[in-house]
Amino acid sequence: MTTHCIKMWLRKSSILGVALTLAVPATAAGTTVAAPGAREAAAAPTASYACLADTKFGRHTFSLRQGVDAKAPATVRSGARFTVAVDLKPGSLPGEVKGFKLKEVRELSLRIPVPANTSFVSARLTGGSGLGSTPTLERSGGVLTIRVGGPIPGGSAYQLPSLSVRLKAGARGRVVETKLLGTSFDNPGLNLRATIKWKFVTIKSPVACYPSPNPALTKTQIR
Repeated sequence: MTTHCIKMWLRKSSILGVALTLAVPATAAGTTVAAPGAREAAAAPTASYACLADTKFGRHTFSLRQGVDAKAPATVRSGARFTVAVDLKPGSLPGEVKGFKLKEVRELSLRIPVPANTSFVSARLTGGSGLGSTPTLERSGGVLTIRVGGPIPGGSAYQLPSLSVRLKAGARGRVVETKLLGTSFDNPGLNLRATIKWKFVTIKSPVACYPSPNPALTKTQIR
């Protein structure tokens, strides 16, 4: 019965939605280069993650869906600099679900690959609230990692910081696609640690997720 309840908790809790809450500020004037009259590429309506929670009661899989508004210019000239923007909605953590108290979320990390057919120029974080610590942004090779140490208390509202990524377009005729990182539970693009309390038992559960499916959030044609 205990294992069943924890599995139901993991499925119902919106705690995992925090890991997808990315936002990017509007592009500054002059930083996005597109062909005259070009419209911004349409965003995918949702991002879907397959997740695995590892608890003392066993390993439990579940899915996570999050609305997303991603934007990039539909076209850019080869060699031009442009900005990709990804906006996911702010959220709140439940304080209690199915009799289990969510104490906090810590050690959240979200990885985003630098798109193929581009050169990385710069990236920065701005804003954010309710996170319990100052978020950091790291780049290692072709991967950007947003880290939030937390703690983010159960029952609280949060907003992850805005992420702004500047890119330089590659060769003419190529397509730039913005996608999430991760291909399996052993190669996740999203990790966090949730602390759950049930009666006198405290459970610290690491969670690993990867996008499934992983369609392009934006597509930009290089001309």
